[in-house]
Amino acid sequence: MGFDWIFVNPIQRTGASGSLYSIADYFDIDPRLVDSQSDAGPLEQVRAVIDQAHRLGLRVMIDLVINHCAIDSKLVTQHPGWFKREAGRVQSPYCIEDGKKQIWKDLAQFDHVAGSDSEGLYRYLVSVVEHLISLGFDGFRCDAAYQVPQHFWTRLLRQVRTRRPDVVFVAETLGCTADQTRDTAEAGFDFVFNSSKWWDFRSSWLLEQYELTRETVPSIGFPESHDTQRLYVESCHNDAALRQRTLFTFLFATGAMIPIGFEFGFERRLHVVTTSSSDWEEPKLDLTDFIKRLNALKTQYPVFHEECPTQFLTLDNPNVLGMWKGSTTTRREALVLLNIDVQARQTLWVPTLRRMVQSAAPLTCVSPDNPLDYVAEPFHYELRPGEAIVLVTSR
Repeated sequence: MGFDWIFVNPIQRTGASGSLYSIADYFDIDPRLVDSQSDAGPLEQVRAVIDQAHRLGLRVMIDLVINHCAIDSKLVTQHPGWFKREAGRVQSPYCIEDGKKQIWKDLAQFDHVAGSDSEGLYRYLVSVVEHLISLGFDGFRCDAAYQVPQHFWTRLLRQVRTRRPDVVFVAETLGCTADQTRDTAEAGFDFVFNSSKWWDFRSSWLLEQYELTRETVPSIGFPESHDTQRLYVESCHNDAALRQRTLFTFLFATGAMIPIGFEFGFERRLHVVTTSSSDWEEPKLDLTDFIKRLNALKTQYPVFHEECPTQFLTLDNPNVLGMWKGSTTTRREALVLLNIDVQARQTLWVPTLRRMVQSAAPLTCVSPDNPLDYVAEPFHYELRPGEAIVLVTSR
């Protein structure tokens, strides 16, 4: 499909809850992920998988979970000064969801600021990162990055990059404010995640979030993730909705990501405790060629794989979104005309499309589905449900 990275959730040995994010031993591999019939040990198996990915031209990223560990990890008793405490008891991380406090009782929260041995904690977590790099991992999705102090990340990233400047660090900042995202990104991260998955194609907040961070750090979007409901279920099995959201996500920002099975319309939500290979489903549809064409567009036209000046345009039909993008590295501009209605066709009439780009240059259609041979002026077109016309300026 044209992707160049594989991202895996944590693979270390978990605590009693079985959640991949409740790590009991950072230097051991979860036995559920190990081939017990192999003569190779767990670490050798991990190295072999990553070596195979590298031979295929793929880099491999893993979740880096250093905001917390399993509540039943030996670290809690061996290093009591590493953890946050409340009334003498180890504190578990929490969040506010729908006005309610959700506490992850299977987790123990590290104290990176006021712990009695914060330096010992820092050195230990650096050794975790170095261990994962030694296994062959090329990058890290830093779980709950905004909950870890900026000064910790700045120090860690600088230290690792002195020896491995090619290692990529992506900050998981979903659920925090745009200001928190910007502050976290300033620690030196290579990417953050944007919230385009939840945008309604009308509100102003997505572009405000994008503009606040785009000059600091590029972003990665996704139509669904391992933390969300399957889009095929959310959309009531609407193929047009999947294509629409995928196209917008891929062309809006620098990076794009999908979870396994999205391309086939899988319905079972991924679960960090219970999901296994037995949950593989029969494909309901096949978006692999469509996604391949989108990734090819991103590769061919830098305007689609950089954070650049972006505007949402007002058109004569409020059910059609106009998105203008202007590359900062080339003279290329792009125009995306997207039917936000996934149930009905929408008609668009524009006197002249060239006036919608700053250069007024001629436009070429590069749509991944049904590209137009000729862009007429005035422009009149009936968009199918969820369909998009993608145009770029001539050089």
